[in-house]
Amino acid sequence: MQLRFNYRVYPTPGQQIELARAFRCARVVFNDGLRPRRQARDAHEKYISDSELSQRLITEAKLTPERAWLGEVSAVVLQQALADLNTAYRNFFHSITGKRKGRKVAPPRLRSRKDNQQAIRFTKNSRFKVLDNGRLRLPKVGDLEVRWSRQLPSDPSSVAIIKDAAGRYFASFVVQTGEDETLPPVDSEVGIDLGLTHFAVLSDGTKVAAPKFLRRAARKLKRLQQDLSRKQKGSANRKKAVTKVARAHARVADTRRDWQHKPSTTIIRENQAVYVEDLCVVGLGRTRLAKSVHDAGWAGKAARYGRTFGRVDRYFPSTRMCSACGRINDKMALTVRSWDCPCGSHHDRDVNAAKNVLAAGQADNGNDRGAHVRPGLVRAARREAVTHPDAARSTRSVERISVL
Repeated sequence: MQLRFNYRVYPTPGQQIELARAFRCARVVFNDGLRPRRQARDAHEKYISDSELSQRLITEAKLTPERAWLGEVSAVVLQQALADLNTAYRNFFHSITGKRKGRKVAPPRLRSRKDNQQAIRFTKNSRFKVLDNGRLRLPKVGDLEVRWSRQLPSDPSSVAIIKDAAGRYFASFVVQTGEDETLPPVDSEVGIDLGLTHFAVLSDGTKVAAPKFLRRAARKLKRLQQDLSRKQKGSANRKKAVTKVARAHARVADTRRDWQHKPSTTIIRENQAVYVEDLCVVGLGRTRLAKSVHDAGWAGKAARYGRTFGRVDRYFPSTRMCSACGRINDKMALTVRSWDCPCGSHHDRDVNAAKNVLAAGQADNGNDRGAHVRPGLVRAARREAVTHPDAARSTRSVERISVL
């Protein structure tokens, strides 16, 4: 299994200049490779191969006066920039042909120095090295100071240096790990109902409250955004205000990410199987509940510790079904937090949904223990279908890093 470990790095002013030069060279090579492929596609010509692009844009370009400065950075950085372009085109082609599942992926776009994130990648061919003193040695950059929060389990195969909108630098290592982290099996299984009032409600009745980090920081973000709107476009003060806004958002994102991993890791460790609903978070993010959805920050945790992770169909009526008798009741408003079934059972809305998710997940995985197996798909009422059927088809490609 390949895992990614991120660490904060602190380059010196001179190293920041070298990294900025590397960011620029990688961005230029990426754009230089994108333009001829766009022209070939518009003219219905043959697709330009990867080797031809590498020969033309790196090897031969270094010999010209216009691109001689490409030799100031490691050649691996330039090659990896073209590799990113090839991957972007491959994902685009697989998306339009149906080989890639999920949302549609748009063709690659030109990179800009004003993008929120700049990144370069070094592979083993570049001979980067983690020194004994804890510093990271990169070719033509120097020895970077790394803030190690934990040791790497093995030698990394590649490292990416990332600069975010807040001006922070990170080193992202890709490491190959074995199955040493597999936990001993346990008997308990749990179903989870993801919500807005609570971050998660478990089938055993446990409710995990949502801290709502974004709403807590809303007042400060509003003030910083107002200060930004008053700055003149193109001025130095506006750049400083943009950085302040980015830092405030980064602080909220880091706090939320740190908090999410703690309860999710606990749930994975204490249960052999975890079942959740396959909700359309992208669609919910387009409704009037968008702020609450994004503030909840729903995310999945992979079965890194030898556990089973299952998804239940999003159209499964987990809220309206009685977990005791299996009766499906009429739709309920969000204000109804508890209800009584004609069979005499009293249900908490979220706990009942979590129990139904657990039973449905066990039935789908062939380990049903006498629980009520869910019926066929039920068409959602029109009022519940709050998004357009094509709303989830975004033309923006999203870079996805495997979440553990």
